[in-house]
Amino acid sequence: MEIYKLNSDDVFKQLGSSPRGLSDDEAKRRLDEYGLNKIEEVKGTPLIFKFLANFYHLFAILLWAGAILGFIGGLPELGYAIIAVIIINAIFSFWQEYKAEKATEALKKLLPSYSKVLRGGEIRQILAEELIPGDIIVLEEGDNISADARLIQVFEMRTNNATLTGESAPVRRTSDPVLRDRMLITESPNIVFTGTSVATGSGRAVVYATGPETEFGKIAGLTQRIATELSPLQKEMVWVTRVVAALAIGLGILFFVLGSQIAGLNLTVAFLFAIGMIVANVPEGLLPTVTLSLALGVQRMARRHALIKKLSSVETLGSTTVICTDKTGTLTQNEMTVKEIWASREVIDVEGAGYEPKGEFRVNGRTLSKEELDSLNVLFMSATFCNTSRLVPPGDGRTGWGVIGDPTEAALLVVAKKAGYDIDREFKEHPRVYLLPFESTRKMMSSIHKFPTRPLACVKGAPKEVLDISTKIRLSEGIVDLTDELRQEIVARNDDFARRGLRVLAIAYREIPADIISLTVQNVEQDLVFLGLMAMQDPPRPEVAHAVSLAQRAGIRIIMITGDYGLTAESIARKIGIVKSDVRVVSGGEIDPLSDAELSSVLSHSDVIFARVSPEHKMRVVSVLKDRGEIVAVTGDGVNDAPALKRADIGVAMGIAGTDVAKEAAEMILTDDNFASIVGAVEEGRAVYDNIRRFITYIFASNIPEIIPFILFVTLGIPLPLTILQILAIDLGTDIVPALALGSEPPEADVMDRPPRPRGRRLLDFPLLARAYFFLGPIEAAVGMLAYYYAYYQNGWRPGQVLPASGREYVFATTMVLASIVIMQIGNGFAVRTERTSILQKGFFSNRFYLFGIVTELVIIAILVYVPFLQPIFNTSPLKITDWLFLFAFSPTILIADEIRKWIARRYSARRVPGGGEEPRKEPRERVSRRRAA
Repeated sequence: MEIYKLNSDDVFKQLGSSPRGLSDDEAKRRLDEYGLNKIEEVKGTPLIFKFLANFYHLFAILLWAGAILGFIGGLPELGYAIIAVIIINAIFSFWQEYKAEKATEALKKLLPSYSKVLRGGEIRQILAEELIPGDIIVLEEGDNISADARLIQVFEMRTNNATLTGESAPVRRTSDPVLRDRMLITESPNIVFTGTSVATGSGRAVVYATGPETEFGKIAGLTQRIATELSPLQKEMVWVTRVVAALAIGLGILFFVLGSQIAGLNLTVAFLFAIGMIVANVPEGLLPTVTLSLALGVQRMARRHALIKKLSSVETLGSTTVICTDKTGTLTQNEMTVKEIWASREVIDVEGAGYEPKGEFRVNGRTLSKEELDSLNVLFMSATFCNTSRLVPPGDGRTGWGVIGDPTEAALLVVAKKAGYDIDREFKEHPRVYLLPFESTRKMMSSIHKFPTRPLACVKGAPKEVLDISTKIRLSEGIVDLTDELRQEIVARNDDFARRGLRVLAIAYREIPADIISLTVQNVEQDLVFLGLMAMQDPPRPEVAHAVSLAQRAGIRIIMITGDYGLTAESIARKIGIVKSDVRVVSGGEIDPLSDAELSSVLSHSDVIFARVSPEHKMRVVSVLKDRGEIVAVTGDGVNDAPALKRADIGVAMGIAGTDVAKEAAEMILTDDNFASIVGAVEEGRAVYDNIRRFITYIFASNIPEIIPFILFVTLGIPLPLTILQILAIDLGTDIVPALALGSEPPEADVMDRPPRPRGRRLLDFPLLARAYFFLGPIEAAVGMLAYYYAYYQNGWRPGQVLPASGREYVFATTMVLASIVIMQIGNGFAVRTERTSILQKGFFSNRFYLFGIVTELVIIAILVYVPFLQPIFNTSPLKITDWLFLFAFSPTILIADEIRKWIARRYSARRVPGGGEEPRKEPRERVSRRRAA
């Protein structure tokens, strides 16, 4: 079907549709016939192969070698035990990976794609996957196109076709038939395609192909690839694991030599022990644990209205130093209400709030009559004609009035309805013939409508820009020249509105002269008749002031970058605490002549606002901030914001007001368009990073009591206090669930009182290693060796006597060492739940998952100690209640010792203590020094 050759009427006939779109019943029937508008993704690696991969990585191969040597060396129970450990470890690693993958898939479902369609003559928003052939889709700037469709109406439309054709520049679209023969469908200018987007303008198109029948669907099966990119943190964990593995293998080789040459072990036993030492020092499950922790963190952020598209964004959020935010809808409620009108040199107060069209009009307290309101009809006509939004009355589950489209435009519709202006009737009598969509460079839009004599252009936009191209003004006495005095009055009134935090739009119109044939911006937007000003209230969100204070306390700088008027921006910024005093408001026009060095100097000002800026200006500010070493999060909603969103470290798109293009460019999407959600996500990002450090500290700390026994075995010649399988039982058994539980730890109370993490700070830094290896680990090792000698002492041994290396006494001693490490890890887990805050302040029971982890490790150690057939394998024997009481008596020591360390860190505000983090301060020191230098 060469649909590009057909005119609009033939297109409707061919597809069984009409200018009003499909009926609901027909749409349902076609959805059953054609199916969902989806392109099936290429399936990834089958689950069975993912599971089997856990049996042949480096550490699994080492364990297989150990098991084989166990069988060869006449130790079959050891061989079976190691095989069991391999299987358990494989199951656990696979479960972690599977759970993380499912968490990520669940997030994708939270990011549905929508399309606006015309059904039964009404514009509706439906899921893009429910589009069917015959649907009329309504396209606007920034929309993704979700089906192949034939254009039937176009207003200055260009599309980005790079994903399909490779063309980098936006391509102009038309609704006219194309009569060429032998044309590739992708070359047709009257067709829009799945996977492309609207760069500028607007239009309507009839869907003719969906899902696999689209041009994109036909090639998708050939080109799809599943590519999983590791986040920077995951890459660092790979590096950490390799470094630790190299050290562990080196240590294993050293101990093999020492064991065989000095301790007199036979080669098989020495090799098995070397493998045990390697396994003890390498946290094999660390990478999947980190991945799972990130995925769980992303899920928590989603519950706080912040959808993270990539795991890599989580750690970046925690180190954000600057948030560049828009004003409208992000800091404010985006529920526009026209509160005042300036027309015919009078200020008219408008009552009412929200989208309900009820409210009176007053001048100096006097209610305007019907005749006086009718005199404003030309103003209301231009405001409502130059509009692409629609009011939705209560019904279909809605308790109040709603809006489809832009809230600012909706406010204009509401105020017209309040005045009794019949929008639908006037629009039918004077249909739109052309539209010049809003552009950030022009800061206005124009809608041209049919009238009996000549077309009328209705214009709305920023007061300064509209005033600049107006030559006349409509007053009560008629249309007069726009004198300098009147211009100054309009500017003064606009400034007054803006100082009070009101958002102002200017309304104008022009009769199109008969000699103008081409309806271009240059031909239409000139010689306007100025009608008046609409001043809208958009109050700050009530929770934003607290979020701003929280961010500033966390050392995060907030910069407002808005297209709004400077006085309006400053008023809102002061109300919510972004700026205090000595504010510098910089306009887009002031940015243009500045060099990057000069703009950097402007940014060194503590309180700066960028107003009346274009997306290009926003992009430049973000670039200069990054050049200054800042880690930048930036908000955006328009198609032109995409470059700035991509340039930022964290691009934040609006989930409600944002265009599809902006959402694709961003790493994070706010489902409520709320600034407070950004700050909440930063808090969660910091918490996730802290949690990863917690379970690494927890795991690394238990390595010391596993290594010390062998060192003493080699140097002092004592019987080996801890066997290979006991080490494996700790690392791959008792430690697993508590370590995972630490990944779900709630944030510390002071997580937002600390400055942002420096960009170059490694996860595995000296404070973490010092706390694990030189503080917590040695305490565990000391208690373990105390339990070792206590066990022998209980059986009659006294200092100076030789320690038995076999028999009941020896088995009892190794059991006590094993149990002591498990018990001490309970105290260690409570200790690492905070870095500087006292655990008493956080509460012992605030992490129920960790309490479950404690129960799990106690059950596992009880099974190893009391199940008869496991006792010879793990070299254990039953312990009496007094033995357990002895061990539990020492468990608080590690917690008490770490509480003292935390107290010292808080008391003296130490910048570097083992695990102590950084000294809180209002803002990063490097930024303070830059400001002083400036």
